[in-house]
Amino acid sequence: MRTRTLLLQCAVVTLVVCTAFGAFAHDSEQRLTREYQQRALAVARTLAGEADIRAAVARWSDAADRPGGGAAHASRATLVNGALNSRAETVRRRTDALFVVLTDDRGIRLSHPDAAELGRRVSTDPSAALSGHEELARHRAHLGEEVVAKVPVRAPGSRRVVGEANVGVSAASVHAEQTRVLLSGLGWLVAALLVGLAASVLLARRWKRLTLGLEPEELATLVQEQEAVLHGIGEGVLALDTRDRVTVANDEVRTLLGIEAVPGTPVRELGLTPRVRSVLREPDAGRAAMAVVGERVLVVSARTVRREGRRLGTLLTVRDRTAVESLTRQLDAVRTMSAALRAQRHEFANRLHVLSGLVHSDRPEQAAGYLDSLLVSGPLGETLPDPDPRAVRDASLRAFLSAKAAAARERGVTLVVGGGTWVPRAVTAPVDVTTVLGNLVDNAVDAAQAGRRTPRRVEVELIGVDDALLATVADSGDGVAATRRHDLFDEGASTKEPDADALGGRGVGLPLARQIARARGGDLRLTAPGAPPAPASPSEEAPPGTTAAAADSAPDNTADGAPDDRVTGGAVFVARLPGVLACADEPPRDEAPDETPSDEDPTDEPPGEGPTGEDPAHEPPGEGPTGEDPAREGRTDDAPPRESPTDDPPEHPV
Repeated sequence: MRTRTLLLQCAVVTLVVCTAFGAFAHDSEQRLTREYQQRALAVARTLAGEADIRAAVARWSDAADRPGGGAAHASRATLVNGALNSRAETVRRRTDALFVVLTDDRGIRLSHPDAAELGRRVSTDPSAALSGHEELARHRAHLGEEVVAKVPVRAPGSRRVVGEANVGVSAASVHAEQTRVLLSGLGWLVAALLVGLAASVLLARRWKRLTLGLEPEELATLVQEQEAVLHGIGEGVLALDTRDRVTVANDEVRTLLGIEAVPGTPVRELGLTPRVRSVLREPDAGRAAMAVVGERVLVVSARTVRREGRRLGTLLTVRDRTAVESLTRQLDAVRTMSAALRAQRHEFANRLHVLSGLVHSDRPEQAAGYLDSLLVSGPLGETLPDPDPRAVRDASLRAFLSAKAAAARERGVTLVVGGGTWVPRAVTAPVDVTTVLGNLVDNAVDAAQAGRRTPRRVEVELIGVDDALLATVADSGDGVAATRRHDLFDEGASTKEPDADALGGRGVGLPLARQIARARGGDLRLTAPGAPPAPASPSEEAPPGTTAAAADSAPDNTADGAPDDRVTGGAVFVARLPGVLACADEPPRDEAPDETPSDEDPTDEPPGEGPTGEDPAHEPPGEGPTGEDPAREGRTDDAPPRESPTDDPPEHPV
């Protein structure tokens, strides 16, 4: 196919050059004809303007009006030896003309190169010249093909036409001149043809190089397949050339990255996020990277495209992992809860073994005391030392916090719920809440475990304000390093060590959590960076901004005499999530397990003091409002109403 294309190009070049040469030949012939006609016209005008010629022609014309007079009746010798013929022959030889003929007003020749033609009428029509007009013509006569100029001869001192001056140039002279011109142009013809053929060969080679050796049919098939593949797959594809300009971009990559990737646009003008740009800068790193773009979690990877050792550009592939990431986090929460349930199962088994041993050993009093101690300590496997179970009304949120606490305890970290926690309404966006809160808690547990402070603790404080949830997470770790604070929420930035097993590395959780918060009109920020522990001294104080620093001004929700075990020293993150709690007029999704309806709903009241000024949640066993242990029997309809009947939370300690 390539050979046929080359031959076709050569044929086209040859045809074009030959056509151009033919046009040049025709134009040169016309130009030479006009040139010789103008030359003959100049000679005829000069001859017709001479006074002697005009007078002699006038005499012959006047003589023709008399009977038996004029050139037609004159002897040939008279005309041959006459002044007009002599003058005409002199001019003909000097100008190299074919003929120079003078006639009277009847067209009778007064001069001619052939003496036999003298006294005869001219072979061509003289009417135009005898009418006073100049005439240029090309025709064939008895002397051959000729280029002729005819000019009227006027009587001296008058405008009266008395004859004509007829000058002819042989067409052979024109042809000879044209042949000379064409021979000189033929060299240019050959040169142009060779240049055209060479250009065709070079163009064919360049075409082969640019098309990577593909035939036209293969190119057409490739384009069709490319369109079908690029717009049929569920992944985004962005192709760049060697100058980092967009060459190909399918609809999916425009949607995922939120860009208008017009072919030819430089990559720096696309508005890509820093994480995506870093992947493009290192296309052959061999790993996919996680990137947060808008509200999407994407997996991006780049590779250099080469063919036959030559770099052709860079290919960026983008996959949407938003749904997978959400399911992964939900699965992590389920796994954490499963681990907590397994731990509780072991606790159940161990405690039942103790009770079984005491009963079989005939020690009922010790068994009863053991049961009392279990009931006083709270539900079996309790992981959240919550001062009031009604502080977090949503069952799924309580279970989530309990599971996180169990997972933290297995790592040697204690997770506690702040005393100011008050969430009286159901959670309507559990995925967003658990994603943001789970990221913050996981990071805090990691920081507390890696920190040098003991005991290792994490404090979570939740406050519901209307439909918004305000979450504060503090840890006892070494804080956020000063070099990490400016880019803490940038994708790819992380305070942890790189994890070779994590897809795309670390640095996705905090940017994703902030994106979710801001998408709802809230925010996520670091309110206190914390610091590593200094040598202990009596004057050591907690860093400002932590929950410990504000503990003095926070309301006391603990029982009288309870020690203040606020988490201090580490980082403090605050997240505000609007629109994640049920409105006040919506029925709650989950009721607290220890709650009984009454005339005045106590679940919408913050934890506080009963009518006696004491918190019933902290009464010792057997001293509840009914004289029974509330932990054993649960709350009853006779439980006194709380002091505040509103949903307003206590002042947040952070």
